[in-house]
Amino acid sequence: MARIAGVNLPTNKRVIIALTYIHGIGRTSALQIADKLKIDHSRRVQDLSDADILQIRETIDADFTVEGDLRRNTSMNIKRLMDLACYRGLRHRKGLPVRGQRTHTNARTRKGKPKAIAGKKK
Repeated sequence: MARIAGVNLPTNKRVIIALTYIHGIGRTSALQIADKLKIDHSRRVQDLSDADILQIRETIDADFTVEGDLRRNTSMNIKRLMDLACYRGLRHRKGLPVRGQRTHTNARTRKGKPKAIAGKKK
């Protein structure tokens, strides 16, 4: 089992797909890594040698911000917006959509379950 950036990669998947299990690496980044290291796109993780895994690990450490560092960076950016009390920060603080979506009918993902309003009967 290959362990890269604190994530166990699934052994029976192709390398490109398995790399996307790492937070901060998508399909494009996985393709870039494979092309840089000349790894065949159809190869499976179980077919990789220890040297290949070491090369992938070193490339990711050198070129990409992943997992804990990326999550910390993102949360610090959100915290900075909240401390500034700018519009986006206030929306984060209230738990409402940040990027201009409507909230009258939708936005259930951000707002949570609908709450009943008392005194609405007729």
